Amino acid sequence: MATVRTAARLHFGFGNLSLAHARLYGGVGVTLDTPQLIVEARPASSVIVADESGEAEAIRNTVASYAERVTELLKLDGVSLTVHERLPRHVGLGSGTQLALAVYAATAAAHDRPVDVRETAPALGRGGRSGIGVAGFESGGFLVDGGHPTSQFTTDRPADGEWTVPPVIARHELPDDWRFILVLPDAEPGRNGDDEDASMRSVVESADPALADEISAVLTRRVLPAAALGRRQEFGAALAEIGRLNGAWYTDAQGGVFRPPVGQIVDELGTHPTIDGVGQSSWGPTVYGLTHVDAIESARAAGRDALAVAGVDGDVLVAGPRNSGATIEE
Repeated sequence: MATVRTAARLHFGFGNLSLAHARLYGGVGVTLDTPQLIVEARPASSVIVADESGEAEAIRNTVASYAERVTELLKLDGVSLTVHERLPRHVGLGSGTQLALAVYAATAAAHDRPVDVRETAPALGRGGRSGIGVAGFESGGFLVDGGHPTSQFTTDRPADGEWTVPPVIARHELPDDWRFILVLPDAEPGRNGDDEDASMRSVVESADPALADEISAVLTRRVLPAAALGRRQEFGAALAEIGRLNGAWYTDAQGGVFRPPVGQIVDELGTHPTIDGVGQSSWGPTVYGLTHVDAIESARAAGRDALAVAGVDGDVLVAGPRNSGATIEE
């Protein structure tokens, strides 16, 4: 038997979406300590999936699909999988990559096979744009990846397995007393699958290369030094700027710099004195805000107030940075 524990990630944006530059994408993100995903695997003669996380049919079908692919790759008869906790799906917290890699790692470990998530991820359809989810599973921390050669990707993602996961070009461990307020409004799920592919193709075809130059300046001169020195206010403000610059690429695809109703939540949360940086994670609708362990309750109340101003229900969670990768218990 093997049990894999991993958790969510925030995706702050990409370094470049323009075909005018040599490398495309280049994800920027951070791994969190909650919410968590826990997958247990046991050897079996066929693929069996049980779910204890509260969304039985949907999660079972997705897990079964990944399990079929993993058993094929590893040349196994089957595996019995149980999902004990899960990540919210398609809200900007990286649920797809973490689930795929957890199913793979748990299955491989349960059958005493070596685990190499970076090598296997492309065959599972993961790491095709951002490498943050794979790198977070491996090591945790605040991460920047180097993207893909533009000549290889152009506007279409290659077929599954025909790429390598982008290299990590910067990693920093964030202070243990930093906290992220996560506001999850009750809204339509973020784009995924074919819908996401079509949206990204449209964005890349028209992306302004000047935005990439601005993002590069913010990343190298502000974000990375602040992460290395543990300067929360500077780090949060710079991340918020990267989010706004990225949003300028997506205005047509999502109806604004931030997708509705995220814009109202970002604006309201950004006025709170204990929150240093606010933005949208990936396609949303999750909104993040950076704060400190001593200001959790005040920041949590600010998250609830932001939902009320936007006129939507939702949840407010608090997560710390996770500076280590997924765990595998055998």
